[in-house]
Amino acid sequence: MILWRAGVRNVLRHPWLTVLAVLGVALGVAVVTAVDHANQAAQRAFQIAAETVAGRATHQIVGGPSGLPEQLFRTIKVDLRFRAAAPVVTGNLQLAGKPGRTFQLIGVDPFSESPIRSFSSRFTDKEILPKLMGRPGTVLMLRRSATELGLARGQSFAVDVAGWRRQLILAGYIEPPDEVSGVALASVLVSDIATAQEILNSTGRLSRIDLVVPEGREGEKVLRQLGAVLPPEASIVPAGARAGAMEKMTRAFRLNLTALSLLALVVGMFLIYNTMTFSVIRRRRLIGMLRALGVSRREIFVMICAEALLIGAAGTVAGLFCGEILGSELTRLVTRTINDLYFVMEVRRVPLLPLALWKGALLGVGATLVAAVPAALEATSVPPRAVLSRSLIEARHRKLVPLATLGGVLLMLTGCGLFLYPLGGVAGGFVGLFAVIVGYTLLVPMALLAFSRALRPAMGKLAGSIGKMAARGVAVSLSRTGVATAALVVAVSAGIGVGIMVGGFRLTVQNWLANWLQADVYLTSADKSGGRYRPPLNPALVRRLSSLQGTAGFTLSRRVSLEGAGGATELFSVSVPEATFARYPFKEGNPKVAWKSFQEGYSVLVSEPYSYRHRVRIGDRVALRTRYGMKLFPVSAIIYDYGTDTGIVIMSRRGYLENFDDPSVDGMSFTAGPAQSVAALMQLIRERAGEERINVISNAELRRATVEIFDRTFAITSVLRILTMLVAFVGVLSALMAMQVERARELAVLRAVGLTPGQVWGVVCGETFLIGLIGGVLSLPLGILEALVLIYVVNLRSFGWTMQLSIDPAYLLQALLLSVSAALLAGIYPSLRIARNSPALALKEED
Repeated sequence: MILWRAGVRNVLRHPWLTVLAVLGVALGVAVVTAVDHANQAAQRAFQIAAETVAGRATHQIVGGPSGLPEQLFRTIKVDLRFRAAAPVVTGNLQLAGKPGRTFQLIGVDPFSESPIRSFSSRFTDKEILPKLMGRPGTVLMLRRSATELGLARGQSFAVDVAGWRRQLILAGYIEPPDEVSGVALASVLVSDIATAQEILNSTGRLSRIDLVVPEGREGEKVLRQLGAVLPPEASIVPAGARAGAMEKMTRAFRLNLTALSLLALVVGMFLIYNTMTFSVIRRRRLIGMLRALGVSRREIFVMICAEALLIGAAGTVAGLFCGEILGSELTRLVTRTINDLYFVMEVRRVPLLPLALWKGALLGVGATLVAAVPAALEATSVPPRAVLSRSLIEARHRKLVPLATLGGVLLMLTGCGLFLYPLGGVAGGFVGLFAVIVGYTLLVPMALLAFSRALRPAMGKLAGSIGKMAARGVAVSLSRTGVATAALVVAVSAGIGVGIMVGGFRLTVQNWLANWLQADVYLTSADKSGGRYRPPLNPALVRRLSSLQGTAGFTLSRRVSLEGAGGATELFSVSVPEATFARYPFKEGNPKVAWKSFQEGYSVLVSEPYSYRHRVRIGDRVALRTRYGMKLFPVSAIIYDYGTDTGIVIMSRRGYLENFDDPSVDGMSFTAGPAQSVAALMQLIRERAGEERINVISNAELRRATVEIFDRTFAITSVLRILTMLVAFVGVLSALMAMQVERARELAVLRAVGLTPGQVWGVVCGETFLIGLIGGVLSLPLGILEALVLIYVVNLRSFGWTMQLSIDPAYLLQALLLSVSAALLAGIYPSLRIARNSPALALKEED
């Protein structure tokens, strides 16, 4: 009991050091929890939405770009007498005046819904059903969503869809079966199938047919019967195939965020180690006396671990609370990135999920105990007399430096070995990266001794004996300065590594855009509710714009998603002249050789990520479901593409029309004639478009908008880099505060023999300057190494992208200045406190 009281008293006697340690744990836990919460919230929102909308469906019949013929449902229902089938027409639309609010419109047949979706029980309402089926433009909405938008039953509201503005009427409310379904249905509108066909301009077509197929042999028989009546472009897929494919799309993105967030926790562990080691060193006399009086090693070990557990528990609780707040903002950033790169989704604010809570708690407490074990072992593994001697503690640390250096080299070699093992995947790349980072930090004490010795003459010339004392102080207090410098190195190098990677990626994207975007003006529908997939343009508008006078040429394009059992394949069809085709950013393949077969529709191009994910090379064949059934297309070239990491297949317009019988166009591009300016061409296009809602953008504006999306995508990495740097700042501040308490007697002696408060302040500031300078210099090679791993290992395995390496010397200089500035700022308060201490009080024995 006495030992426990002594441990608690020690924590309370030094509140600032305890607060800094708690803050370090809290920041680390907050970052990890917030990222985990954001990832889980996005993933859970999509899964719940997919399950709620799909209902009890086990399979789905999907078609090509134009969907399915309406007659197919009649064949299944009447001819095959299969009752557990429900037609669905679905599409995205935006609320007029609120471009950020997207709803998914689901058109259903109320009489076929009962075996499929539980929320359709509302259709039994005698008042709702006649309105929904008999009155054009009527929809149902979740009551909560209607309240948020200020809508009442019977009120009309405007939506934008496929470039047109339409008026809808709120006929009633969706009644979700439970709270979870209510969250999923917050951005869903339900209508009669005929209404949805009219709104989405898909008369006579269905998006899919949901099925409930029994298990076992009976189910296999049913699937065979259904397959026999399907048109060639249709196929039956499991109901969860699309959701599973989309989850895989974002898996690498979420893993990258999680790994980056763990860096903050690693830096926080340095802080805990610093605090607990200081706690042991500061009480070395007390621990030595307790050992001499018969207190066992086990009791001392338990006391120190209990102190760490107390700090870890407090920091974890604070971190979980902050993680809830930070998680909401990160959820918004993650959702925006997923909408930009993958698919449209909306994540409502959800409470912190239990898994994120438990994970954050275990990481916080576990990391604290792991960081405290070395300090506890140090207090119990040496004889009582050695514990009483501070000089022996520092000597012992110096003896461990060569061993730590050897361990660091071996750990870095192990990490490099994992980089060379391709089957390790993304996780293997991150494990190797963390091994290299930890191994490098073990080299920091040796490098710190070498740098402080080498800089001593220079410090002497700059600041005289004060400078020499500062350089010597860094080496003498290696047990303190080594850990603080290592924490700073980890944080600054992470910023360098991610910064170089993002900068190189940005340059790569800009070069790619210069080759990919060759026209002067681009035109799409103004409806962005479908994300990457825009609705088709009005055929009459396409005809009018195709006959514009004065242009040097135009192209037509169509981007569609082909559903299949293995997920969705993005197909991009385009009509381009040979000169434009030759300037595409080819990675593999000869444009002259590929052109003829591509133009004739015989072969296709695939993007680099598609080639990487599907292990497709030139000469291999890609299977696509066309109007003739499954058809194999040879790959004639592989091109660079950074629009999506899921990969795309590119087909000529001629081949697309022949194989898919879809004349729709969702994009046009124009090249201005010799006597025509880009501004004049844009104005002419807008005049021809009339009242139709289209998006006309110049080449320069499109490049700028694309780079803005790129910057938005990596905004979350900037937030995490700042938070990691903040943890490192707290670590340096904690180390300097510990040194101030630990060296109070030593510095008091210097005051007593004639040093002024200003000179003492200069010694401490010199030490913090050297910690920042050495930490900054050591972070440069580690940061560059991290950038190489991120570019050539992690990103390649995660997304299949090849990126350029671009190292800006100015960026490295900024990182060095940041390191020195962080150390100097962290040293202001401790140095002022040391300079103001009374020598007489400090010379008294504290313990």
